[in-house]
Amino acid sequence: MNLELFDSQALEREAPALEPIEAGAIVLRRFACADEDALLSAVNEVIAQSPLRQMQTPGGYRMSVAMTNCGALGWVSDRSGYRYDPIDPDDGQPWPAMPDVFARLATEAAAQAGFAAFRPDACLVNRYLPGTRLSLHQDRNERDFGQPIVSVSLGIPAVFLFGGARRADRPRRLPLVHGDVVVWGGPARLHFHGVLPLKEAEHRLLGACRINLTFRKAG
Repeated sequence: MNLELFDSQALEREAPALEPIEAGAIVLRRFACADEDALLSAVNEVIAQSPLRQMQTPGGYRMSVAMTNCGALGWVSDRSGYRYDPIDPDDGQPWPAMPDVFARLATEAAAQAGFAAFRPDACLVNRYLPGTRLSLHQDRNERDFGQPIVSVSLGIPAVFLFGGARRADRPRRLPLVHGDVVVWGGPARLHFHGVLPLKEAEHRLLGACRINLTFRKAG
């Protein structure tokens, strides 16, 4: 597929489909579109309770991607490092409860990928604007690497990088559009992954941004 020319609106209109990446990793095309209205309403409710913010890396830099959390645990980054915490450091209150529509989507997507026991306790809500990116990294702050990661794309298109067990492994480039869900676990659980800089675009519901929901079993 030509990554420069792929028609994101045409992809959104297609029926849901399962697209294997490798052992333990799949893309569920347009899987999140069925509950689109309830899902976006829940996103807005979470952000209203716990606003998006650009967290600081241990090195003192501000992340380009703005984020918040919901669920029993939230992912936090600051000068002291990366970790999960039940408390939002911005207001000293627990993170918003995970909406039912979030939990249902995550468990159903995981089951489609062969992880029927997955029950997330953390959801990272990330907002990407055109030009923002996510460098290759592994998700290693969770306690049980036997649990998968479920990543939901909403809004403008992105190119997801899915690499190997080593940072030097050349990653696959996977175009993602509104409603696509990526699940990886098992032998692929600790593979490096990231997002290329987003191109200028406009989505019919979310405008010029991408919302990514990343579900994890962290505790």
